[in-house]
Amino acid sequence: MAITESPNPLLLNSQQSLKVIEIFLRDEMHRVGFENAVIGLSGGIDSALSTYLAVRALGKEHVHCVMMPYKTSSPESLSDAQQVISDLGVSSEVVEISPMADAYLAMNPDLDKLQKGNIFARLRMIVLYDRSQSRKALVIGTSNKTESLLGYTTLFGDNASALNPIGDLYKTQVRQLSKEIGVPKSILDKAPSADLWSGQSDEEEMGLKYDEVDKLLYYLVDCRESDDELSARGFAKEFITKVKGMIRRSQFKRMPPLIAKISPRTVNIDFRYPRDWGS
Repeated sequence: MAITESPNPLLLNSQQSLKVIEIFLRDEMHRVGFENAVIGLSGGIDSALSTYLAVRALGKEHVHCVMMPYKTSSPESLSDAQQVISDLGVSSEVVEISPMADAYLAMNPDLDKLQKGNIFARLRMIVLYDRSQSRKALVIGTSNKTESLLGYTTLFGDNASALNPIGDLYKTQVRQLSKEIGVPKSILDKAPSADLWSGQSDEEEMGLKYDEVDKLLYYLVDCRESDDELSARGFAKEFITKVKGMIRRSQFKRMPPLIAKISPRTVNIDFRYPRDWGS
C-alpha cells in the first residue's frame, strides 16, 4: 500500500489499498475452503470498515453481522450498526450478552471496569466463533494497527479472528478508507469508543490522541527511526518513551502462545508454513 511522505505520511492510495485488501480477503478465504464470513458489528468505525471490505470482497450473501450489546451499551451503537446493515443488505442478528455476562458478574461482584470490559469482549468472541461454526464461516477481525501496537485490545477478545483486513491500517488510515468506501457519516463523525461501559472513550482511556500517536508510530515502527530522529521531528521525549513502553508491554498480545521447544520441529518456531506439511 503506497504511503506518501508529504504532506501526510499516513495518507494512502485509497483505491490501491482497497483493492489489495479485497484480493487478500477473497484469496485467503477461498484458499482454506471457506466462502462465508462472520463479523461482530459494534456500530464503530473499525467493524463498519471491515464489514464494507468483506462485502466488497465476498458479496453480501456471504457476510453475516452479529450485534452483541450489553445493557449499558449506547443505543446509538446499535442504530449505527443497523444503518451499515441496511446500506449493505447483509444478513444480521442481535445477541444480547447481558444474561451471559451478568451470570458471571454475579459470582464476582468486585470486578473493576477493565475486568468487566475484557469479559464483555471475550463473551462476544464466544458468540462469533459459535456462529462461525454453525454457518461454516470464518471470523473477520476488526482491530486496527494502532490498537494492536499499543496493546489496546483484549487478548482472545476483540483481537481474535481468522482474517483481519484492517490490522495493518492505523486509525487515521481506517478513517480515510472508511470515508472512501462509504461508511455512514454518523459513524465517521463520532468519537472512537469500544463501548465497553457507559461513556467510555478510547483516546481518554489511553491518554493519547490517534492523530498524534499514529504519526509517531509510523516513524517509529514503519520507518524505524531512532529516538533522536523522532525528537528532531518534534515528538516529546516523554511521549516517545510512553508509546515505546506500551509497545513493549503488549508484545505478548501480538504473538501466538509461546511454546517451550523440546522436539526438532516445534509449532510456530520451526513448523510454520504450508510447505512444512507438504503443500
